[in-house]
This record gives sequence, structure tokens and C-alpha cells, in this order.
Amino acid sequence: MYGRKASQLLKEFVSGEPGQLTGFNNDLFAQVIEECDGNILHLQALLRKMQEEGSNNQTNKNADHFGALVHHLSLVRNKRCLMAYVYNRAEVIQNLGWTIKHADLPAAVKEKLSISENEYFGKHSSNLQSYMLDLNLDLAVDMVPPKDPYIKVRVLEEIGEVLLSDQIANLAMHSILFLKRIDAESFISQGKMEELTS
Repeated sequence: MYGRKASQLLKEFVSGEPGQLTGFNNDLFAQVIEECDGNILHLQALLRKMQEEGSNNQTNKNADHFGALVHHLSLVRNKRCLMAYVYNRAEVIQNLGWTIKHADLPAAVKEKLSISENEYFGKHSSNLQSYMLDLNLDLAVDMVPPKDPYIKVRVLEEIGEVLLSDQIANLAMHSILFLKRIDAESFISQGKMEELTS
């Protein structure tokens, strides 16, 4: 039955948790491409046969016409399924670029990607980093807009004097400060500070 393997490929992707990747199924992907190649060959053969017979598509509809239609629709469906599979995986990979700050993926994630997806992540991540460097702004700091630009933080490790966006601050261990969220986020993500929510 045409299109079953492509449908299986999409079901495999959907069965995973949202935002998580399953391993790239090279075997099934290649089988769907082989099926597409077979559809193209059958479609071309049927079209040649109809041209040789000189049959009119509008008035004479025979088994060849319907066979060509089946192969064409199967080819289109398989292409759409392959594109949906690749597109949805690419969206997850792009989101990884926002959450993982450096270009090196963890080994557990890297083994789930194909070679071209690994290249895509590397290029996407480096483009994103260079864009943020050009702007001199970390766009991945707050994915949800803050209610207040200042937050109350406790310093967990001795950091020393640091130049922040609007002041020089001495970040001594156990000190409690009001800092701009942008200044504190990098220290919080490194585990050197914690946000106090009281």
C-alpha cells in the first residue's frame, strides 16, 4: 500500500514527547524515498504509454489514467510527509539553539540527529550567536517578558566586583541585592546566584 511507510515515519515523530527528538530513522526515510522513485518510474511509464496511444485525458479515462493518478497522488503525499518530518525536526533543533548556549550538543542529543541536522544545528547556533554579538544583546535571556526589570538575588559564591549595565557592584558571598534581570541572569544560570521570590 502506497504511503504507509511515510505515515509510519510521521507517527514515529508524533509518538515522542513534544519538544523532544527521537532518533532520525534513516532506514525508513530511505524506504520512503525509494517508494517515491518507484512512483516516478511508474508514472513516467504510464504517461509515455498514454502519449504513444494518443489518448485524450479529458474524454478517454482508462486504467492507465487512474494508475497515473494513483502514482502521482502517492508521490505528492510521500513528499508532504517527508517534508513534514524534516520540518518538525528542524523546529525542535532551532529551539535547541535558543536553550543551549554553546554549539556543542550533549552526546545524548547528538546521536539522535542525522549528519545534515548536526550541520544545521551548528550553523543555526553560530548564526544566532553572531547576531546576538552584533546586537550586544542576549536574546535568549528571558523568553517570557518579566513583570519587573529588577529582581532580588542572593549571591551563592564569591564573585567580587563586577561591571554591570548601570553600575559597579561588589558581589560578595551571601549578599542580597536588587539587580537588573539582564545582569543577574547569566550568574543565575551559572549557579552563582539565586533569585529570591518573596
